[in-house]
Amino acid sequence: MAQSVAERLADRVAALSAGNLPEAVRARCQDLLIDVAGLCLAARGTEYVRALIASVDGGGSCTAIGHPGTYRAEDAAMINGTAAHGEDFDDTFEGGPVHSGAVIVPAVLAACERFGRGGCSALLGVACGVETLCRLSLVAPKLIHKAGFHPTSVLGAMAATLGVSAALGLDRKQTVDALGIAGSMAGGIIEYLAEGAWTKRLHAGWAARIGLHAARIAREGFLGPRTVFEGTHGLFFGFAHTSAGDFDALTRDFGERWVMTDLTFKPYATGTMNQPYIDCALRLAKKGFAAEDVAEVLCETAEGYVHRLWEPLASKHRPANDYAAKFSTPFNIAVAFVTGGVGFEAFTDKTVRDPRILALASKVRYVVDPANPYPKAYTGHVRMTLEDGRVFEERQPHIRGGMHEPLSREELERKFRSNARYGGWDDARAARFLALAANAFDRPLDLSDLRG
Repeated sequence: MAQSVAERLADRVAALSAGNLPEAVRARCQDLLIDVAGLCLAARGTEYVRALIASVDGGGSCTAIGHPGTYRAEDAAMINGTAAHGEDFDDTFEGGPVHSGAVIVPAVLAACERFGRGGCSALLGVACGVETLCRLSLVAPKLIHKAGFHPTSVLGAMAATLGVSAALGLDRKQTVDALGIAGSMAGGIIEYLAEGAWTKRLHAGWAARIGLHAARIAREGFLGPRTVFEGTHGLFFGFAHTSAGDFDALTRDFGERWVMTDLTFKPYATGTMNQPYIDCALRLAKKGFAAEDVAEVLCETAEGYVHRLWEPLASKHRPANDYAAKFSTPFNIAVAFVTGGVGFEAFTDKTVRDPRILALASKVRYVVDPANPYPKAYTGHVRMTLEDGRVFEERQPHIRGGMHEPLSREELERKFRSNARYGGWDDARAARFLALAANAFDRPLDLSDLRG
């Protein structure tokens, strides 16, 4: 019987240990721990996190970062994953796009906290889960989005399952069964785009929850299909409408070459593909003209962006709410140009009603560039024509914070401190966490200081 994709993947993971991970992978896992913790703190007072907290029962043994009390493992994973992804300020992977930290870190932390696994187990689980999610996004690029699903949600469920399985030490058969089980739990439609509903925020948390639960079920002997990835009715057939993906991209040289070291950490609190357009808008804002001087704005874009960030154009010109605004390139360009920044304060009830921002956003149009490299790279282009006929144009060839212009650890720690402060932590407590994170993977895992 030929090996299935899930079996090949499980074999690759079984050959790894925390001690043989490259230093660059270990450092990236620390970066993810820092970034996810800060994002959870920043979002802890939001309405959507409060709603999620209210929907579950307390009294378990696991930590919801920034919240008092304890929760069941699956609930803690869901809360932390939702909070980490909620403001779209989390990491992304060029080539996907997928958001890995917000899925994998919450799932693995909850699993290790529930079952008494230490930092080494958490490190292995995070590394294997994140690498799996990045590689899964290369199997059938663009097709999951095109079919109407969110890749982070669909593929995240599978990767979280693999990460938790590695952290808990499941054997080969249990790991394959767990992946098969997760395939029947995965989902996540992108209809949130219609009105800025909150479901996308939940996708990362739900994927984390699935990963933890699927691994637990498989550990008890529950059977799942071996051919969950490539089967006639497998994951990619169901969510990408193909069974002919590049599965070698998932398993080939896994553990020898680590694509996760090229993760992007966002400088702006908004959707991934908007980031280069924001850089262009911010540079244009320094040219010495005002928003009122602009007659029209034209942007070159990728075909894959259109149905999420550009259409229907009238709705993107006037987003329904602050969350919908994050998925409007016209709004992102306008708010960056007018306010000079794109942090949490750029996406509020006030900004989505601001007449100056909306007036500029309404002038933004797009044209599809057939040579755009998406999804292999994310680029930006903004050309502003003024009322007096002058033309100003900017291009951004890559997303900042990624492989071409990565954020340093110092910059990531500065982002964490800013997010923690936004969430109500003082600088002394933030400093204590950063000290903890520096060797969190070298000692018993204790998340109690992250509560409250």
